[in-house]
This record gives sequence, structure tokens and C-alpha cells, in this order.
Amino acid sequence: MEAASTKPPSLHRPPPKPPTDQQLTKKLLQYNVTPTPKITHILRKKHLQKTLRKSNRTQPQTQPIIDDEESHFRALKTEYRNFTRAIDEKKKKTPDGGVLMVGKPWDGVEAGDEMREVEYGGEKLKKEHLRELSGILERDRDKFRWLLEDDVEIEGGWLEENGRRRNWAPPKRGEAESIRFLVDKLCGTELSVKDWKLARMMKKSELLFTEGQLLKIVEGLGVKGQWRNAMSVVEWVYSSKEHRHYKSRFVYTKLLSVLWKARRPREALQIFDVMRGDCQIYPDMPAYHCIAVTLGQAGFLKELMKIIECMKEKPAKRLKNMRHMSWEAILQPDVVVFNAVLNACVPSHQWKGVSWVFEQLRKNGLRPNGATYGLAMEVMLRSGKFDLVHEYFGKMRRSGEAPKALTYKVLVKAFWEEGKVDEAIQVVRDMEQRGVFGAACVYYELACCLCNNGRWQEALLEVEKLKKFPHTKPLEVTFTGMIMSSFKGGHIDSCISIFQHIKEHCAVDIGIVNAMLKVYGRNDMFSKAKELFEATKSVKSDSTSSLSADAYTYSMMLEASASAHQWEYFECVYKEMALSGYLLDQSKHVSLLIKAARAGKGHLLEHAFDTMLEAGEIPYQSVFTELICQAILQHDYERAIGIIKAMAHAPFQVSEKEWTDHFERNGDRISRESLEELLETLSNNVLPMEATVSNLSKSLLFLCRSDKFGEISSPVAFENSSVDQSPSAGDNGKLDCGGSRNVQNTSGNTVEINGKTNDRHSIGKAIELISLEDLAPDETSDESADDSDDEFLSHAECGNPDIEEEEIDSLESNLPSADEILKSWKEGRKGDGIVFPFPFGGKKVNTVSS
Repeated sequence: MEAASTKPPSLHRPPPKPPTDQQLTKKLLQYNVTPTPKITHILRKKHLQKTLRKSNRTQPQTQPIIDDEESHFRALKTEYRNFTRAIDEKKKKTPDGGVLMVGKPWDGVEAGDEMREVEYGGEKLKKEHLRELSGILERDRDKFRWLLEDDVEIEGGWLEENGRRRNWAPPKRGEAESIRFLVDKLCGTELSVKDWKLARMMKKSELLFTEGQLLKIVEGLGVKGQWRNAMSVVEWVYSSKEHRHYKSRFVYTKLLSVLWKARRPREALQIFDVMRGDCQIYPDMPAYHCIAVTLGQAGFLKELMKIIECMKEKPAKRLKNMRHMSWEAILQPDVVVFNAVLNACVPSHQWKGVSWVFEQLRKNGLRPNGATYGLAMEVMLRSGKFDLVHEYFGKMRRSGEAPKALTYKVLVKAFWEEGKVDEAIQVVRDMEQRGVFGAACVYYELACCLCNNGRWQEALLEVEKLKKFPHTKPLEVTFTGMIMSSFKGGHIDSCISIFQHIKEHCAVDIGIVNAMLKVYGRNDMFSKAKELFEATKSVKSDSTSSLSADAYTYSMMLEASASAHQWEYFECVYKEMALSGYLLDQSKHVSLLIKAARAGKGHLLEHAFDTMLEAGEIPYQSVFTELICQAILQHDYERAIGIIKAMAHAPFQVSEKEWTDHFERNGDRISRESLEELLETLSNNVLPMEATVSNLSKSLLFLCRSDKFGEISSPVAFENSSVDQSPSAGDNGKLDCGGSRNVQNTSGNTVEINGKTNDRHSIGKAIELISLEDLAPDETSDESADDSDDEFLSHAECGNPDIEEEEIDSLESNLPSADEILKSWKEGRKGDGIVFPFPFGGKKVNTVSS
């Protein structure tokens, strides 16, 4: 007790204990108040406040309450003040005012300029090791780029003083140099607005981000194809406090132009919506031109029509930064916008939109230009309205607009589709007489037209004219188009002749090789395709030529090998393709791999399946089903179960009918016993509760327990078995459940019913017509009779393929009709209980009458 009395009084007063829930509940119930959680919480809070007020009045506080955390904070504050005071004294001693910050701040600053040793993991790192590490990083700077901060380039180098590196000074750049530096750095990676590196680069560039500077930055990024970074830069600048009130409509219009060149219509729509939501950057006519051309090239006709409606109407809601209440933003579409509408009609073949555009032009007092007529002709060409193509060309002539090269290209294409080759040649000659320049595309279309009609010698003359035009595509592209045109026209000899001419007069590129591989592979010329493929690989390995096999080359060779059933070479080509790093295209290669698997190359399909999963792709349904068949053929049912589990999580479902059809198509490969083993393995494993798995189980039950699957199931033994069931007397000559039914096997192929001999195949046809809910033998028959009846029905359904058709016709005449059997059996059910002896379709019918 004395020790307890000598203990110094605690500075903390114990807080008053709040009343318990039981006490509050009891108190409330005394006053007939329901103790809800809210009332209980309020009472507890009030009681605590009241207790604190009383304790403060009765026990005045003589000294401030200071806990351990407060005292620790004050100690750290005093130590930090001493540390900063020592640093300030050190700065006064150095001439440049700099000091090397090393070590831990709370350890103080020691005298001397040498770096102290750093402890790491119990061992000391010496200065020599740090210098060696610095040399490694400088020597392999590209390798350790992720470790160094290379987002800001140091062009001025390090400043050295007394032989030691102290710090570095960023170089001073002009405005153009800073813009170039920022654009180059942003092109190295794609950064979002929230990325800290983007903010650091923007600030280190030391630009003010005026309207002119932003225009140059966005344009520079657009030239290098960095449209994402251009959007990020504009959003970052105009979301800051310094620039949010100085947004520029011209910068956003330039951004729309960048997105147009990058063919990004959806992103352009997002920027356009931002512009329409702010009065300060509300779109003007150049902005409408940019968005209209972007949507027109992408074929977004509905979105473009909404833009036109927005031009004619006032803004639907109050805009941001609205200062002038009388401001009007209504504009009328011009020829550029309507030409964009025609351009959007081309991919969708909306030929009726052409007349609407010309009507709108007339209503608005606008005159169509050459581009308007050319786009109208293009729409009619894509829609197959060749007569309207010539009609709009005549209107163009009558309006005084001079036809351009693209217009003649459309005319040549139209005559080509109509099969009028001579008229196409005459159009080109007319173009030459008019002196239209820059018509390389016209000669290309005419050459392909001639090759498609077997006139490749004349096409070579057009190619000679094409060589004279500047800024044309390489001749290899032209020859590739000529070969493919001859191939589509069915002139295989012309393809080979053009290829021989190419080898004699110019270099062969991979496009020409791919075209010829397609020609050889689809015309039973495997030996020539193989020779060309091997020659292409040898050129690649022996020289530095640009001729190298690509993914299309391997694809064409796989197709050629599969069509020629050269599966060994197919395997070699597939291995080379995999080693070259080319990914599989399921739309092209899956059917070939399935054919190869059925020809004994199942391991290739297995490898392709694993490759698809590793690449994050979802294999086609045919891949899963073929792998299951391969596993069944190899009696590897655990492998089949693994594939089924993977298939259960695929984003598609396989119905019961699809499973049944698949197994029936592969009935020549899969036996009934294999399906039974697969069904047994399914029942012994825990499988996902998905529709695909349940449908597979139902299909297997149907195929294994009924004899619908005749190609797989083996005939049931039916040797000297007889069934005699006589529940009650019946009419003669009728098969009645209530009357006599005497079924007896008299031979291997016929069955006697009530004295009538019938073929099992005919009986099976009659039984299939009867509703299974109405079928059942007598409940009182013994087990042997049920088994015999089951065996009889199964064998009767299978039929006997050895019986001639004439015998079947003669035997069917003695069989009662299905309606008679159904009617008699329905009457028999009224007095007798019925049990169907075998399951059908996965369900067992068990009906017992009282």
C-alpha cells in the first residue's frame, strides 16, 4: 500500500464510463420509450457530456495534460530546429552557398567534405564501389533507362568544381527548341493526363503554353502520329488554374484536324462535344468542316446528320463562360459539309442520299463542285447503279465542271463492272486528249481491267505509261494487282505469264510472291508453290534483300499444303511459322488445323490451342469440339474433361442438338463404347454448372441409351428370345395393351406380332410415331419380360440394313397403322398400370395407376 501511495499522480484523468446498453434500455422501458439505436446513442452522448462537465467543476486542473506523443513531438521539433540552424551556419561558410546533404538528418552534420560510409545490410559500401556503379550506369545507359530519370534531357552536362561533380544546370533553350524538345520527349511514350511524368515534362519545358505554342505542339505531335499525347497536352493545359480561363478555339480545331488525319472519329466526337459545351471554344465553321470530313471518311452518317442539325439550331442548354446573352451560334452547312455526307454514303451504299444532298444544295442556293459529282458517282458505283454513274458524269459535263483523275477512275471501274472493256479504254484515251494530269490511278484500274479479261499484254502497255507519272506507288504493287485481277477472272495462264515477265524486268517483292502462292495453292499446283516458297526462304537467308516471308506467306503455304493433302510439309510450314513469331489467325487457320488433326496431326491443333490461350484469345467452338474428339480417339478421357471444363467458361454455349450433330458427323471415328466411357467419366468428375456441360451430358445420354445413333451403336443380340404378355383378352388383328400381345422372334430379321410377320425396321418406324408418354408395358410383367421387351425395341429401332427396299415395302403393308396402335394403347392405359422400361432422352417415365 505504501508503494502505491508513493506513485506520482497521473496527468491523465480517467474518462467517465458511459452507461451500458442494458442500463439505457432498462431506463427507457421504464418510461415506455422504444430503445432504438439512435435514441440510445443520443442518451449515451448526453450522459458523457454531463459527466465531463461535472468532473471539470469538481476537480480543477492544476497543470496541463501532456501525453507521451505530445512530448515526443516537442522533442523532435527542438532537434529539427538545431539541425536547420547547423545547416544555415554551414551555408554561410561555403562561398557558393551549397552544402552536401548526406546521412540522416537527426545524426547531425559532421565536419569535413568527404562522403560518409553508408551501411546496408550490415556491410559497408565504399566510395570506390559507388563510383564503379556510376560508371556502369553511364556505360549502359540504354539498358538502365528504367532506372534513370531520362524524361528530361541534360544537354549541358555536369558542372565540376575542384575535380568533383556537384550539381547540374539545365540548358537554356529558345521557344522553338523547347517545343521541339517537348515534342520529341512526348513521342517516346504515351502518357495520360493523370500521369506524373507528363506534368513533369510540361513544367520542365519552361513554356508559357500560349495559343501559338500550343498550336505548334499539337501540330508537331500530329505529324508524328501522337494523337493521344496531343489530346493529353491540351487537356492538361486547359485544366490548370492558370489556363482554364484562356481556352482557344483554334487549338481545339487544330486537335480536330489531328484526329481527322489519324482517322479517329469517336475521339473527334468527344472533343467536339467539349467544344459545344463551352461558349469560349464553341465550334465555328472550320471546326464543323473538320468534324464533318472526319465523320464522312469513317462512314458515320447518322452522327454527321446530327451535326448538321446542331448547326441550324441554337444551343439546347446554357453554356459555360456565357457572358453575352445575345450571342448567336447558328450556322448553315456549305458544300464541304454536304460533300462529307456523300462521302459517308459510300461505304453504306446509301444511294438515295445522293438525291437528298443535291436537293439540299438547291434549297440553300449552293452550286455542286467537281468533288460533289465525283462522290455522287462513287456512291452509285458502290451501289451497283452503273446507269446513274454515267448520268451524273453527264451532269458534270453540262455544268461546266472539269472532270478530274478520280472521276475517270470511277468511270473505268464502272465500265469494268459492266464488262465493257473497250469503253473503258476509250474513256482513258479521252482523258489523255483533255490533258488531265496525275492519272496514275486511272492507268492502274485500266491495267487490272484488262488483266481481268485476259488481255495482259495490253495491260503491260498501260504500265509503261504509268511509269512516267511521279509520286506513284511502286511497280510491284501494280503487278500484284494485275496478278490478282487475272486470278479473279479465271486466267491462270495470264498470272504465270505476268510473273515470268516480272522476274525478267524488275525485282520480285513479297506481295507478288504471296499472290502467286495463292494462285498455285488454289489451282492444284503444290509443287510450284513449294518451289517458290523454298526460293523465297533461300533469298532471305543468303542476302540482305527485303524479300522475306511474312504471316500471309505462311498462311498461303499452309492452305496450299492442306489442299494438296501434303500434311508432312504442312507440319514443317507450321513449325517455321511458329518459330518466326507469327500469330495464328483463327478465321484463316482453324479450318486447316482441324483438317490436319483429322489427318493425324492432332499435336498441331494442341499447340495452336495453347498458343491462343497464352495470347489471351478465345478459341473457336470448332477447336474445342475437335480437341474433345481427339481425346476420345486416344481414350484420354481426363484430357477431354479438362477441355470441357475450359469450354464451360467460354463466352458461347453449345446446345444439345449441336453436340448430337457433331457426334453423328464423326460417327465413323467414334464408337458407342467411347461415348459411354466419356459419359461415365463425366459422372465421376465435378464439372461447372454451365449450359454447355449439361447439354453435353444430355446428348451423351440420348446417344448411349437410345439407338438413334445407328452409325456408332452396334446391333443388339436378338437370339431366340420371346415375350408373352397376356394381361387381358383383346380383339384379333389389333395390337392392344389390354388384349393379347404375342411378340416372338421367328428369324434373325422378322418379328411375329399376333400372327403377322413384320420387319424390325418397319416396326421401328411405327414406334417412332407414337408418343412416348403413351408407351409402357404391363407393370405385372417380370424382369425377364421387361429386358426382352427393351431388347426388342432397341433392335427394332436400329433396323436391319440387309433387307431390300422391296421387302420392306411388302412387310410394311401387314403392319397396323400408327394411329390404330396409338388409339388402342391409350384405351389400354385406362385399366392397367404402365411402366416404360428404359430411359429416353435422359428421363425415365414411371407411371403407375391405382
